[in-house]
Amino acid sequence: MVSCPICAKSVRELNINAHIDSDCQKFIDEPGSSQAESASSQKSAPVASFFQPSSARKANTAQPPTPSSPSSTQKNGAKGTLSTPLQEDQKRKRTEPPAIETEADPLPKRPKTNAIQKVAPLAERMRPKNLDEVCGQDLVGPNGVLRSLIEQDRVPSMILWGGAGTGKTTIARVIAAMVGSRFVEINSTTSGVADCKKIFAEARSELNLTGRKTILFCDEIHRFSKSQQDVLLGPVESGVVTLIAATTENPSFKVQNALLSRCRTFTLDKLTDDDIASILKRALVTEGPSYSPSELVDDELIGYLATFSDGDARTALNLLELAMGLSTRASMTKDILKKSLTKTLVYDRAGDQHYDTISAFHKSIRGSDPDAALYYLGRMIQSGEDPLYIARRLIVVASEDIGLADNSMLTLAISTHSAVEKVGLPEARINLAHATVAMSLSPKSTRAYRGLNNAYAALAEPGTASLPIPLHLRNAPTRLMKELGYGREYKYNPNYKDGKVVQEYLPEKIQRLKFLEDHDLGHLEDPELFS
Repeated sequence: MVSCPICAKSVRELNINAHIDSDCQKFIDEPGSSQAESASSQKSAPVASFFQPSSARKANTAQPPTPSSPSSTQKNGAKGTLSTPLQEDQKRKRTEPPAIETEADPLPKRPKTNAIQKVAPLAERMRPKNLDEVCGQDLVGPNGVLRSLIEQDRVPSMILWGGAGTGKTTIARVIAAMVGSRFVEINSTTSGVADCKKIFAEARSELNLTGRKTILFCDEIHRFSKSQQDVLLGPVESGVVTLIAATTENPSFKVQNALLSRCRTFTLDKLTDDDIASILKRALVTEGPSYSPSELVDDELIGYLATFSDGDARTALNLLELAMGLSTRASMTKDILKKSLTKTLVYDRAGDQHYDTISAFHKSIRGSDPDAALYYLGRMIQSGEDPLYIARRLIVVASEDIGLADNSMLTLAISTHSAVEKVGLPEARINLAHATVAMSLSPKSTRAYRGLNNAYAALAEPGTASLPIPLHLRNAPTRLMKELGYGREYKYNPNYKDGKVVQEYLPEKIQRLKFLEDHDLGHLEDPELFS
């Protein structure tokens, strides 16, 4: 006979498992003889520890129960049987009322952050964690092409082309998180060819051992050297790594064709003022209480910052962080706060903004719009553009667009270039403005420019560029050349009245071609002028 460790009733040793399985209802042995009573009272040691929970086993091991130890056993009074601590615990659970669980609404806790996250700027802390939080990019929106590829886990190697602060790095990190790939970031300043080869070897091992892909994110790939771009070709083509490259420059000019053909190019939209405002409001809701911003940081200031950021979410968030810090000063006013938040014009002297702005400047002069021309001139000067570069472009405009209509503009342009060299900024801005307005208001003629283009078109025809020069136009410095007929029958125009003679100057094959047109400008009419 053994005692059940749960109900303390006597059960045959062979039936103890079945007794416990029946919730202590069956296989109970209750003999009336004194032998049974003796067997029940002789239970001085606990049952085998195999049937006891771990807590009871620890208690029994620490202090073995003995009949003389009141702390380990107690009299049952009614039957005079001994009860173990496990039995007393079971009795207490049966007699004590169940604890009433109260549902309390705990306050939402902010996610724990480490030391690096605490010192990170607001723009980094507010970086979206999923595609739904990415703002202003239809490419990863609900119906976006790139989002569909991501959700199907068919992420191709790609180049994300967009302005600063449009979400290129964010999208790359979200993609890696969604597809569960290993994510590695490199940049041109710290990663050389040897580092790239090491990354590819690790990616190949990871793929063979675990089947997990590796996403390689190359930020500002337009700054990568040719050797760095060349080392990417093999792994990208074989699929060892999935390349996600980000650039603010036109990939057609900055990424070599071999790598460009292995990747899909996605263009990110410039964020609108409304997009920036929604990002700033979300940052205020999330981070505002920790900064205790004053009433100065309101919707008006958010709109002001959104306009100043020029589509750059990172710039907007950095300005907001600065504004929240300055707004707590006692003497701070909104006007002072706005003046404190300085902004540099978005203009890269080596990038697309450089070419786009000078192109707009040139075309404004061509279109006789002095207001637009002055705007782009001021924008370039304030952004640090080389004034001599602007003066050189004015020299081109003087011949390309004004040309024969006012020959004096070429002289003015050259004089302006000389003045800028001698005077320098800031006074040279006046010389540039003088030439810009004069050229904008001048009549325009592209006869010379179009004539040269027509000649170029003729030279592009097969055989035209190698036609023999007519003999009468050739120079004859030697006796042999004169004997061969060089310069013979040439009519020297100054010897004739008004310099007019009958003489052919073009090679015989193209004598009927005419390159210089009779009109200064074209014949097309803009229908919007009459609408």
